[in-house]
Amino acid sequence: MNVKIVENEKELQDAFSVRRTVFIDEQNVPEEEEIDELENEATHFAAYLEGRPIAAGRFRIVDGYGKVERICVLKEARKTGSGKALMEEIEAYALAKGLHKLKLNAQTHAIPFYDRLGYEVVSEEFLDAGIPHKTMIKNI
Repeated sequence: MNVKIVENEKELQDAFSVRRTVFIDEQNVPEEEEIDELENEATHFAAYLEGRPIAAGRFRIVDGYGKVERICVLKEARKTGSGKALMEEIEAYALAKGLHKLKLNAQTHAIPFYDRLGYEVVSEEFLDAGIPHKTMIKNI
């Protein structure tokens, strides 16, 4: 598996393809909510297995901390370590940018995954695109 920072239009479309499959097709998130006005200010990440995109996410710097967003893994690639590898790459990128606090809004079913990576819940449950979430943070 290869996790990388998106560097060109093809890789960006690969990341968007994974996000569309997971969030729009599987979870019924409206496309206008999934692909938003923040795409151009974000750093995008994609994970590939045998040249095929299997996971994606994006990262932004917001108010002095790193905001991890849109983390997703194709159904057939879940439980393979690709999500963890993606998060490790994003965290390494954040550290390289001099950031030591990360924040994300986790779908409640994914909280155990982020908990294993050292994130802590810091909010009550809220809905985003009709899906229950909680905010989590991690100091790195």
